[in-house]
Amino acid sequence: MNQSAHPRPIRYGLIGSGYFGLALGRGFLRQPGARISRVYDPENAEIARRELGAVPTASIRELCESDDVDAVIVASPNWAHREAVVQAAEAGKPIFCEKPMALSYEDCSAMVDAAQRAGVLLMSGHVMNFMNGVRRVKRLIADGVLGDVLYCRAARNGWEEPQDTISWKKRRELSGGHLYHHIHELDVVQFIMGTPKTATMVGGNVAHQGEHFGDEDDLLLITLEFENGSFATLEYGSAFRWPEHYLLVQGTLGAAMIDMTDTGVTVRHSGTEERFLLHRNEEEDAQRTAIYASSSMDGGIMYGTPTTTPPLWLTGIVEQETEYFHGLLTGADPEPEFAALTDGSAARLSIATADALTRSLAEDRKVRVAEILEGAEVSA
Repeated sequence: MNQSAHPRPIRYGLIGSGYFGLALGRGFLRQPGARISRVYDPENAEIARRELGAVPTASIRELCESDDVDAVIVASPNWAHREAVVQAAEAGKPIFCEKPMALSYEDCSAMVDAAQRAGVLLMSGHVMNFMNGVRRVKRLIADGVLGDVLYCRAARNGWEEPQDTISWKKRRELSGGHLYHHIHELDVVQFIMGTPKTATMVGGNVAHQGEHFGDEDDLLLITLEFENGSFATLEYGSAFRWPEHYLLVQGTLGAAMIDMTDTGVTVRHSGTEERFLLHRNEEEDAQRTAIYASSSMDGGIMYGTPTTTPPLWLTGIVEQETEYFHGLLTGADPEPEFAALTDGSAARLSIATADALTRSLAEDRKVRVAEILEGAEVSA
């Protein structure tokens, strides 16, 4: 990515300074010429003031309209993304919005439309696409090394013990539950295979009722069918005593296993097997493997707090995605691979599929994703 040797300074406003908001703030601060000028967070602004040097503001609108904010980072709770993104767009500011973009296709469309009207960048934080190993697998697929993709299988699950306090991330109406909050695997499957024709989901809350748990479904089993006759299956949840976290791609000429537990990527094709790193270096891969092996709650469903320091591997991919966004703002050339991440289209289509899956579970039927897309067009 070509970038000026002396990029112009960019002043960021940070909306939401919880665990991941702070991680994003740190990631942007590592970029040349970047600073975090303002923060809005009714609960955690003081941490961002001390650590990031950001000035607390009284409202989202005040932050977005401030003269010392050139771009806006939206890392508020999932349910609150629409308001922040629309106000930032109306203020004419480029936007980085953490995943999931929103909790409905309708809200995503309102956000994308606002950014398009204002002519501003809207990048979604689907960070899995910046993992070196994931990018390498996507290149192998694009180059035809694995042949036609017939099937993808993903799992992101583990076991959750009783909690002393219930985070908003465990409340379905605020986070969307595992499907929306952990949208990464669904997003990457769609980057590889496109938008599915039909979506089916079964599951429920089978093992985590009571005051020490949220109300999200803890076991979700998903089947996606595509127009070309290919398929994908995904598992999410916290009711799995044997935790798994991976994405397996099966093609007509080969296969690739992207393993987040025994961290690394294995590719088989033409009678050969090759293994390479998932993250930037051996230390990051090894640390992720060690965290999964030693944790009482599987790393695929862990949640941090504002006082928690992110692991090296997570810090690394945050640096990679923030470097890309900051680079675009300072004159770097965009990469075609990430075009759908920087206009909101990929994130919105992932949510369309998630909405179809939610409808499938509620109505006990196979749902055409077009129902969600067409329904949004009618309501508009």
